Amino acid sequence: MNRTPITREGYEKLKAELEHLEKVERYKVIKAIEEARAHGDLSENAEYHAAKERQGHIEARIQYLKGKLAAAEIIDCSTQSCDRVVFGVKVRLENLDSGEELVYQLVGPDESDVQAGRMSVTSPVGRALIGKEEGDEVEVRTPAGIRNYAILEIFT
Repeated sequence: MNRTPITREGYEKLKAELEHLEKVERYKVIKAIEEARAHGDLSENAEYHAAKERQGHIEARIQYLKGKLAAAEIIDCSTQSCDRVVFGVKVRLENLDSGEELVYQLVGPDESDVQAGRMSVTSPVGRALIGKEEGDEVEVRTPAGIRNYAILEIFT
């Protein structure tokens, strides 16, 4: 099985979602199905069909999360040196084309959210940054074209 890198925070978030689905949402939908059954004819009971569909979505998400958690490998960057870009560190970059400064944390693909400053290590920029040091310049081929960045700072 391929292991997927994830931060402790990302792992805990997935684990909390799984626990909520298993302990709260699963029982809510079971109650909704019971109530809908009590209304009689199931063939034309929209509430029953909606609840069964919701149950299917919940069970699928539970299985998906269990698979993600089983394949997850928690990587703690706080024990690593910050002299190079590695998984979990934060990087302050300067876009050499526009002069804009950006700060990203390099995370696993399941927890990436560029708008929130979390970039996947499997993204073109993430892959280009791995192993680089402060002061290095990086040329990245992205779907939007070639981007040039300077690494200003690496921190945790």
